Amino acid sequence: MAIEVTKANGILTLEFNRIERKNAITSSMYQSLADAINAAQDDPEVRAILLAGKPEAFTAGNDLEDFMKTTRANDGVAFGDRPVFQFMRALSGSAKPVVAAVSGLAIGIGTTLLMHCDLVYAADGTKFSVPFTQLGLCPEFGSSLLMPLAGGHARAAEKLMLGEPFTAQEAYDMGIVSKVLPAADVLEHARAQAAKLVALPAASIRTTKRLMTASRKAQLEAIIAEESKLFFEMLQGAEANEAFTAFFEKRKPDFTKFA
Repeated sequence: MAIEVTKANGILTLEFNRIERKNAITSSMYQSLADAINAAQDDPEVRAILLAGKPEAFTAGNDLEDFMKTTRANDGVAFGDRPVFQFMRALSGSAKPVVAAVSGLAIGIGTTLLMHCDLVYAADGTKFSVPFTQLGLCPEFGSSLLMPLAGGHARAAEKLMLGEPFTAQEAYDMGIVSKVLPAADVLEHARAQAAKLVALPAASIRTTKRLMTASRKAQLEAIIAEESKLFFEMLQGAEANEAFTAFFEKRKPDFTKFA
């Protein structure tokens, strides 16, 4: 299974398991994640959710071949109803605490989704990036709001506008990561932290999480809607077409011909 789903001791673990593609996420993987998180909300046996990948890669982001097929397909499914949106709505709206264990690569949505988790533990060698401008696109799923709130405008602009990789220490300094650890310790530490959450009063944890996110809820929903609208429009544009064509042709894109 590309997403391994296990439940034990109050923790629902969702693990990316497609390492031959650096855990690049397909539409079916997003659907599996969304379904599991949504089901967990009404499952009294689940008191915390743990997201993990492999030591080599948390996730390299979207599987671009699958992404191009599923986002541009004329199948009558609204852009905002596609599995990636279902997953992000489930993650962002989870009443139960979400812990992430991150190693290797956290590219694109692999970084974006962390801003919707509660506790994030990263290996010291992890490479993060949000390279949407390099693809002729814009930030996604609230990152244009959440990253500046966490790390300030200047540091967020460097990451979101240039799209260049940044380190686990930089992610920690920006407030995206809770703690940086040796790679060998990340998963067990994240699991231990999830176990601490499980042992605490569930209602207290859920109420605390709700109070922490309530003040930005409406603003976040509005910016996600705006980002999604612009993202879809830009996806149909000439610059994105050049970026994706260049990627598949294994060449450097040329954006100089666009105003």
